[in-house]
Amino acid sequence: MLSKLFGKRSRQAAVLPRVDAGSRVYAVGDIHGRADLLRALRQMIHEDAYAAQAPRNVVVYLGDYVDRGDASRAVIDCLLDERLPGFEEVHLLGNHEDSMLRFLTDLEIGPAWLAYGGAATLCSYGVAPPTSERELARAQDELHRKLPQRHLDFLRRLKLSHCEGDYFFVHAGARPGVSLAAQAPEDMLWIRDEFLRSDAEFGKVVVHGHTITDLPEVKRNRIGIDTGAFASGTLTCLALWDADWKFLQT
Repeated sequence: MLSKLFGKRSRQAAVLPRVDAGSRVYAVGDIHGRADLLRALRQMIHEDAYAAQAPRNVVVYLGDYVDRGDASRAVIDCLLDERLPGFEEVHLLGNHEDSMLRFLTDLEIGPAWLAYGGAATLCSYGVAPPTSERELARAQDELHRKLPQRHLDFLRRLKLSHCEGDYFFVHAGARPGVSLAAQAPEDMLWIRDEFLRSDAEFGKVVVHGHTITDLPEVKRNRIGIDTGAFASGTLTCLALWDADWKFLQT
């Protein structure tokens, strides 16, 4: 199956993408306020890693921890306080965290953020969602007061991308024709059609979330693992080791 999907990229290239020897890498898709699913999936990751006994374990979260589901605050608490023992942890920035941060300083993004899930995040922090544009300033002020400093610090530390071996991890994707090192933050957080429809090689296999599919989507140049956990109840993890991989799902 793997050889059919990836094949040889060039006469010089390896047949299959791989992560560094001795590493076991887990990528977690969009959580969106489902702390219950996050805890269940983390237990599955822990058990899988324990069985494998790799010298190095790392988990990469692809962003969109907040919005839509009703436990955004609990998700961030879980990520901060319930770290997987013996794991390196990498937290990437999603467009929803970016929008949440922008709302703290820019009221103009408020209506758009609320429309695609921000109201649920406000509720999780004990802030009543605004019922009119005149209430945006009130909601912004309350969020400033009720958002724990450690949550704000966490959001501000989120990375745009991460690499492991032949894989590039990012929230939304990458713009075809642009090197991975030169990708614009806007594209890494928001891109859809230009990326999803492209069969271009990026130099690495791009592992991403952001675009919901019923099942994980595996292409020659990308693997999408956003399975709409907030509504479907299915939170997906891609596990990678050497030249092999599998999916773990709630």
